[in-house]
Amino acid sequence: MEELNKVIDFIINSKSYKKCLELREKMSNNNEIMNLIDEIKLLQKKYIRNKNDNIKKELDEKTDRLFNIPIYYKYNKYLEEVNNMISYVEDELNDYFEGVINE
Repeated sequence: MEELNKVIDFIINSKSYKKCLELREKMSNNNEIMNLIDEIKLLQKKYIRNKNDNIKKELDEKTDRLFNIPIYYKYNKYLEEVNNMISYVEDELNDYFEGVINE
């Protein structure tokens, strides 16, 4: 358990994680970003239900617009780094438990 806490602390204290939190806070105060995110979520639901090409086109346009906002782009870059760290830990844990089970 102590080793797991060290890994969690490492991730939480990483530059990527801290930047994610900082950028998420800034984004939450940006109406343009928050409105775009809400619109995209609605369009995703509509598209899943209808598979309409016009909805897909609008969804793609709004998603492109969102990713062209520098703060959102940076947030996603750092989020991907954090998710990669978490994924690496998850893979290592899976390998460990698989080894223990198969012994």
